[in-house]
Amino acid sequence: MADVVIIGGGPGGYEAALVGRQLGGEVTLVERRGLGGSAVLTDVVPSKTLIATAEVMNKIHRAASLGLQPADASLSSLADAVRVDLGHVNRRVMDLAQRQSRDIRARLESEGIRIVDGHGRLQGTESVIATTGDGREETLHADVTLIATGARPRELAEARPDGVRILNWTQMYNLTELPERLIVVGSGVTGAEFAGAYRNLGVDVVLVSSRHQVLPSEDADAGRVIQDVFASSGMTIMSNARAVAARVEGDGVVVTLADGHTVEGSHVLMAVGALPNTEDLGLEQAGVAMRASGHVQVDKVSRTSARGVYAAGDCTGVFNLASVAAMQGRIAMWHSLGDAVAPLDLRTVSANVFTSPEIATVGVSQSDVDSGTVRARAVVLPLGSNARAKMKDNRDGFVKVFCLPTTGIVIGGVIVASHASELIHVLAVAVASKLTVDELAQAFTVYPSVSGSIAEAARRLHGSAGDEHLIY
Repeated sequence: MADVVIIGGGPGGYEAALVGRQLGGEVTLVERRGLGGSAVLTDVVPSKTLIATAEVMNKIHRAASLGLQPADASLSSLADAVRVDLGHVNRRVMDLAQRQSRDIRARLESEGIRIVDGHGRLQGTESVIATTGDGREETLHADVTLIATGARPRELAEARPDGVRILNWTQMYNLTELPERLIVVGSGVTGAEFAGAYRNLGVDVVLVSSRHQVLPSEDADAGRVIQDVFASSGMTIMSNARAVAARVEGDGVVVTLADGHTVEGSHVLMAVGALPNTEDLGLEQAGVAMRASGHVQVDKVSRTSARGVYAAGDCTGVFNLASVAAMQGRIAMWHSLGDAVAPLDLRTVSANVFTSPEIATVGVSQSDVDSGTVRARAVVLPLGSNARAKMKDNRDGFVKVFCLPTTGIVIGGVIVASHASELIHVLAVAVASKLTVDELAQAFTVYPSVSGSIAEAARRLHGSAGDEHLIY
């Protein structure tokens, strides 16, 4: 029976622990903060819970278009009848995160996985030193070690978070009242999600973006939709503006831009990227190769350069998604314990941005096609033409499908819509199974449904081999 030691209890760590135990390993998991890691405790679960509340407020703001009016004639809109209790919202957010963490712990313990609450550090490649909160040390023998220690918010030297006015994304849940004016620095996924959520909650939001368009790493058409939605909601977007400092001044904050201009608000969220948690783990001493960025270098089966040592999740920088971390962890166990395994294939990864509307993607991207890296045909169907979307007054968004020019095999797609995170699974299955557009089109869809636009896009790609950049 192999001794497996996992350092880090996030998605990469706890999913690996379950697989390792399933395959007969004697598994010990060392976690210093709580099961679920940042994904459950301070990142994915809390932020998406907050966003779920913001989505309800967004629907209330748009209720008039559906014919819903307040019963009290003195109120101008339904939104006037609703007050956001941010303290209650954030208590619910954190309670849910803690409950999810406890559920994960209970599942691991029920499977016979030992959990050590403390800090883990490699001692060579065959043992781990676990140090508990009271300073006790224990040496754990390890035939297989997995590093899954995640990442933390990046900080600017002149904008250190104080947890009160200057905040990183883990500290946003300290707020008990809605900010009068929230400045969000960074227009990547985290910045855009928080900016959109707080605007939907009724906050005056200023989004400071160093690029000309929000969500620069996403599909450009999708980013354009979100930018337009943000602007039409009343959000202030400062494009091509780079923040270099933030300071507390009185009852507010002042953010300084690279060009010398300043922006004032009541609070600022610094969403300027993440750094891997790879310090004080004994990695380099154990022969684990590191990238210049501080991430652990791994191959497609999660191996590091040190024999018997694997790594998974955000500490590897492969693709900072909980789903990818979990798959990397599972792959590490399958490979190390001798089970059948397929290397990680990022071309099949589906991802989602939880703005309103959401952006979901899978497979090749528009930039891959535009750069000539991939030859593909594409169809784009605006959401405004979909009957179900019209019924729900969802005007913003589209469905985009990519396929190979000759065979018609589906190789990617983008969905910008409400609940795109659920809809993308159809295209993810098509990409992973190498379905053709004809096979995708021949599957029945419900009428009316947004998924019907996916089938319609596939139908429009039938036999249209002439133009590799077809757009309807």
